[in-house]
Amino acid sequence: MPYPPHPEVPGSPGLPDQPPELSAAQPPEPAPVQLLRPDGTTVEHPHYAPETDPAVLRSWYRDLVLVRRFDSEATALQRQGQLGLWAPSLGQEAAQVGSGRALAPQDHAFPTYREHGVAWCRGVDPVDVLRMFRGTTLGGWDPARHGLHLYTIVIGSQVLHAAGYAMGVQRDGAVGTGDPGRDTAVIAYFGDGASSQGDVSEAFTYASVFNAPVVFFCQNNQLAISEPNERQTRVPLYQRARGFGFPGLRVDGNDILAVHAVTRAALDRARAGEGPMMIEAFTYRMGAHTTSDDPTRYRQAAEVDAWRPRDPITRFAAHLRTTGAADDAFLAEVDTDADDLAARVRAGCLSLPDPAGTAMFDHVYVDPHPLVESERAWYETWEESLAPAGGER
Repeated sequence: MPYPPHPEVPGSPGLPDQPPELSAAQPPEPAPVQLLRPDGTTVEHPHYAPETDPAVLRSWYRDLVLVRRFDSEATALQRQGQLGLWAPSLGQEAAQVGSGRALAPQDHAFPTYREHGVAWCRGVDPVDVLRMFRGTTLGGWDPARHGLHLYTIVIGSQVLHAAGYAMGVQRDGAVGTGDPGRDTAVIAYFGDGASSQGDVSEAFTYASVFNAPVVFFCQNNQLAISEPNERQTRVPLYQRARGFGFPGLRVDGNDILAVHAVTRAALDRARAGEGPMMIEAFTYRMGAHTTSDDPTRYRQAAEVDAWRPRDPITRFAAHLRTTGAADDAFLAEVDTDADDLAARVRAGCLSLPDPAGTAMFDHVYVDPHPLVESERAWYETWEESLAPAGGER
């Protein structure tokens, strides 16, 4: 069904379902980089080779399953009133785990609010991920310890932060030295909707001009809340990189082998001092944008059904079975581990302590500030006045 005319332009024609060809001479769009078909069989690629170590592949499968189980448990916790909100990552596990496992220990990642798989790969306790959504903290973990910035709610702002951090790494001399333990890359995660934000364009400009060691990783899950791709762009998103002067490519975001290979190459390139690159992971958001969203209002069930056979976990399990890297006993063991994780996450979430009222004053400035300290003293006096005589509040 075509979109209605723009109300702000009376009489304007409706937008077509698909944007018109920009040029009759435009070459056909190349297929996304893919190393693993939906049926679990492999594809040869001239530039990228898949990981083949059975132990590594089994560990990635465990990552995928446990991240999905954590995500479903968090969704259940929100529905039961234990979290204020949750942003599901269902269907995007391969994009997150594949890229997250390509990071070196010294690399730094800047997430949105949906990168639960990346947080898992960077060693963040899933219970700590829930802290912000439960309202017990404004953060949840130490970014320096994990090489993962805090979740960012403001759409697109973390991409600017990533470009700035990459410029800082560059000025620290941690790029292009040839030392694999020192050279550092930065990765910025954002969605197709964030690509329409001015912050992202500004980050592209700075990263390009200064040749910053940053990988822009766009998870194109087809919908910016309720806006489909054709309402945001007339060309594939990865092609935007070309206009800023650095390369971009599209990868099958549900293929963990391809995502890992492409991201690893892009990070290696950044660490070597060859500048920024954009990766568009072409995937699909199987669930709602957040738990406050009803996706049935803006997309058809047939669209979800069309993506279901491309499920990243199903295809990877088929690959493990076909290659003999894993058997049914291993897959069942992972399912048990996932149930154990869900139970631990639930218990940990319910036992999270409420923050002290004075916590709001703790990190306003690096050093003590007289105004903040006077406000803290006033608050403590006020809080004490609420306690009944001879008893606790």
